[in-house]
Amino acid sequence: MITPRFPLVCLDMAGTTVRDDGAVMAAFARALDAAGIEEGTPEREQATAYTLETMGQSKIEVFRALTGDEPAAQRANSAFEAAYLDSLGHGGAVSVDGAEETIRALQDAGAKVTLTTGFSAGTRDALLEALGWRELADLALSPSDAGRGRPYPDLVLTALIRCAVDDVRQVAVAGDTTSDLLSGHRAGAGIVAGVLSGAHREADFATVPHTHVLGSVAELPALLAT
Repeated sequence: MITPRFPLVCLDMAGTTVRDDGAVMAAFARALDAAGIEEGTPEREQATAYTLETMGQSKIEVFRALTGDEPAAQRANSAFEAAYLDSLGHGGAVSVDGAEETIRALQDAGAKVTLTTGFSAGTRDALLEALGWRELADLALSPSDAGRGRPYPDLVLTALIRCAVDDVRQVAVAGDTTSDLLSGHRAGAGIVAGVLSGAHREADFATVPHTHVLGSVAELPALLAT
């Protein structure tokens, strides 16, 4: 059984509960094309490295940082979302092994589960629909719901407020990027766990504060039960 110290669990989506299989980076490539950052140039190489480094953050904020131009950032964001939504229509929405069972196990043990993402609310909802998860989690949040996306603490703190949890130390956060871990740490979550099913590796996690590294989100119920 999950301990009562963790009545709220915040789980990232792409890379943590949802398999990526390259769909996000393919969508970023389309976005960089739309922003006029040409393939084969040093600028493209730097931009691609930046998208990997900032994986998990608000997509529009990533494009604003890359382009320094609002119309270009909006074009890139629209291209990104169109490409990712297209991947969903071609079987791109697949859950990480054990993710759905993990969410249900946490809920059965008395926790509320919030899914968090750097995607827009529209893309997030389309992904949930494609997975058949619209009614699965207790809450799903995008940066527009919270004020700021990761690595800021806003998503975790918004989940805390909406789920009426008394103490942020009663929150567990899990994600596959350093931005996920920074967000959980800055919010003051009691558990901040990196998972190795997505974008970043253990060496990346070592650069930011965290409490645990797990092979996948499926290991989380056992951790919270200890």
